[in-house]
Parts: sequence; C-alpha cells; structure tokens
Amino acid sequence: MTDPNAGTPTEATSSDVPAPTPGAAQPGTSTPGGSEPGNAPKPGSGPKPGGGPKPGGGPKPGGPGAGSPRPGGSAGAKPHPTSSHVTTVVPTVAPASDPSKFGRVDNDGAAWVTTADGERQIGSWQAGDAAEGLAHFGRRYDDLATEVGLLEARLTSGTGDAKKTKAAASSLLESLPTAAVIGDLDLLARRLDAVIEHSDAAAAVAKHEKELERAEHTARKEALAVEAEQIGGESTQWKQAGDRLREILDEWKTIRGVDRKIDDALWKRYSKARENFNRRRGAHFADLDRERGAAKGRKEELVERATALSSSTDWGPTAAAFRDLLVEWKASGRAPRDADDALWKNFKAAQDVFFAARNAAASERDAEFDANAEAKEALLAKTHIDPSKDLDAARSALRDLQDKWDAIGKVPREKMQELEGKLRAIEKSVHDAVESQWRRSDPEAVARAAQFRERVAQFEDQAAKATAAGKTKDAERALAQAQQWREWADAAESAVDEL
Repeated sequence: MTDPNAGTPTEATSSDVPAPTPGAAQPGTSTPGGSEPGNAPKPGSGPKPGGGPKPGGGPKPGGPGAGSPRPGGSAGAKPHPTSSHVTTVVPTVAPASDPSKFGRVDNDGAAWVTTADGERQIGSWQAGDAAEGLAHFGRRYDDLATEVGLLEARLTSGTGDAKKTKAAASSLLESLPTAAVIGDLDLLARRLDAVIEHSDAAAAVAKHEKELERAEHTARKEALAVEAEQIGGESTQWKQAGDRLREILDEWKTIRGVDRKIDDALWKRYSKARENFNRRRGAHFADLDRERGAAKGRKEELVERATALSSSTDWGPTAAAFRDLLVEWKASGRAPRDADDALWKNFKAAQDVFFAARNAAASERDAEFDANAEAKEALLAKTHIDPSKDLDAARSALRDLQDKWDAIGKVPREKMQELEGKLRAIEKSVHDAVESQWRRSDPEAVARAAQFRERVAQFEDQAAKATAAGKTKDAERALAQAQQWREWADAAESAVDEL
C-alpha cells in the first residue's frame, strides 16, 4: 500500500504542544467494551496500556523533550546546517489519512489494520458505528505520523541531539507492530528506518560543528586575555579601564565550551592582569586618600557635634546650630568615598533625629490644640444656660462651664477668637440677667456682690498660680476674667448703695 500523500512533502512546522507517543488514548476518546488485543500502547502516553498521562503531559520517546528545541525552534535558536554528505530527510505535514485504505472495523466492533505482514486485530470499538471507529483509529495513526515527522524535522534541522533522535525513532519503530492505529504503518516503518540510518551522520556533523565552536570560543577568550593584560600593565584611565575589565569579565562568563585546562590557563592570565591593574590603581588612590584624611577628621568632629545636638529640645536655637554645622560640612572638602558616605549618613541621621523630634512635638502640640478646640466646641454644644428661667441655676452652670473651659486648655490661634466670643456671649447673658435681678431683688443684692467678689478672688488665685507656673497667657486670661467679675461686683455694690 502507498501513502496517498507521499510525493508531496511540505515544510515541517513547530508545535507548542509535544506530539503524542504511541500508547495512550486521545483526550475525550475511549474504547468501550474492554481492552484491546495485545495491550498495545496508545498515541499520547508512555508504555502503560490503557491509560496514563494525556498527550502533552511530559517528554515522550522521540517527542520534543525538556531542553530540546522543537522543529522550527524558538527565536534565537541556532540551527546546525547539515553536511552535504548526509541525505536530507524532509518531514511531511500531510492532511488526515484515509484509514479505510489500511484497515477496517467489522460489524462486531473489532478493529483491524493491514500491513505487508497481513491483517491483524488492534482493538475493539463499541462507542458508535464502524465508520466512527475507523475514524478514531485513523486519528491515532495521524498522531503517530506527526511524531515521526517531528523526528525527521529535528534530524534535518540539526537542532536536537542526534543520538536521542535515533533512540526515539528506534523506540517508535519497535512499537509499530502493536500500535492500536489504522494507517500506512509500512510507510512509517520506512521513514523511521531512514531517521535511524542518518542519525549517525548527523551526530558526526554536530560533533564537527561543536569543535569549530570550541575553537572560536577559545580564540575569543585568548583575545580578551590579551586585552586585559594590556590594560593591567599600561592603562591609567582608571574609570574607563576598570569598566572595560568588568565588561570583559561579563563577556567571559557567557563564553562556554572551552577545554577546561585551556580555560583555566586563560582565566589565570585575565585574573593576573586584573590584579596588576588594581595594584597600580590602588597606589594612585592611596595618595588621594592621604589628602582627604584631614577632611575626614573635620567631618568626624562635625558628626560628634551634631550627635550631641540631636537630643536637644531647644528647638529654635538648635535648628540654627544645625544650619551652621551644614555650612561647615560643605566647606570641609571630601573625605575618602566610603568614609565620606558613612560620615554623611551619621551626620544626616543626627539631623533627622532632632528635626523628627521637633516635628513630632509640633504635631503633638497642634493635635492637642485641635483636640482642645473640638472639646470646647462640644462643651458649648451640650451647655444650655437660660438665666430667664432660673438665674441661680444659670449662674451655677456658668461657673461649671468656666471651670471646664479653663481645664481644657489652649486652642489653635485661628480658633481662639471665635470660641472665646461664644463664651463671652454666654457670660454676658448671665451678667445681664443678674443685673436685671439686682434691680428687682434688693435683699439679695449684697449676697450677689459678695459672690462676685468671691469669683474675683478665685480668678485672681488662678492668675497667681498660672504666673508661678510660667503660664503667662493663662494668667492674663484669669486676670481679665477677675476684672470682669470685679466690675460686676462694683456694679452690684453700687446698686446696693443706691437702694
């Protein structure tokens, strides 16, 4: 029998999914009604009959295994040209085969394939009619043919290991007599024989190319070693030469395949050249280090002074002192690079400690003042004083409000006038009510005057305590309130005198 697609070879294409291997069922298909004769492996798995990994589940004999480029290769793969004395094996990518030319499925579901050795049963089909079964086993054959094509493409392109390709082809060839497929198995056998026959020649070509590549890489490392020796012995362009030595090292690491003994000898030459360069450069910079020693000493002193200032809470003067230290730092010149970086790090750390503490204190103070303002707003919101209903209760509530107000503390400057104005309005309403009551209730006028004098004494006492504690603004506020109550007391006493 002949392959209807023979004689129309086409270019092999690569696949992102490894081709199946004889031995496993296709995904989504099965052979109902029992096992197949011979327990032959099915396309798509390892040698385990009737199951195992699905197609694409891992490396398979003859398939594109881990680390082996697929036909067509990914971008950057370097193909190995085949030698002129090696017969080119062109893989074919054929349309689906016609299984009816190479086998059949009888009415009982038995599947048969015909080869040069005669007809043999390969399995059974119970999932549908005979045509569906024939198509199923034909698809298995197509998968097997695809894998043979991949082996041919790998051998032709030279991208794979010829020995592994030969082993995979041999394994596939051995599996053909028991393969559960329907198709031109004789053609597959001839194609696999051709792959096996030409694998040794391809291996020889690959070996020759490897030797050429090794010679090329050896020559390149030799050139790099010579260049490094010239730099190590002569160059005084320290920055550029040092960068070039690093570039040579980077390239050196990418060059593979050099004989170990030769590679070690070349490496010693490069290493010695780099040591010579470093020794000469070190002597040059030693002179610079001595010149920078004085700058290092001055900066160490500045670091000590900055460290001593870092814990200060005298915010204004200390901030000015740090500005002066920074001016001195800039005028000190550069110390050796490593030392200069470390000294600056310590100097800046001392600065950061101080300014972070100052900022934290300011933030804490601002947060406290904001909280005080919110507390006073809340106090005003929940305080309801109506002297027209109960003057004594209003006066008592006012005194309680004033005590709580003073206990809350300072508020932000921008909110002080607004809040104090609200408090003064409440005080005035009570004051006006008291005056009105004075005019209506003579017997109580003296008592009111005495109470006002008592309030005057209380605020004067608060002012004295605030002054003693250094709280000048609190003292001024208490004196102002004392003066207000004194005026009220004077008015009350005047009213009593008039009565």
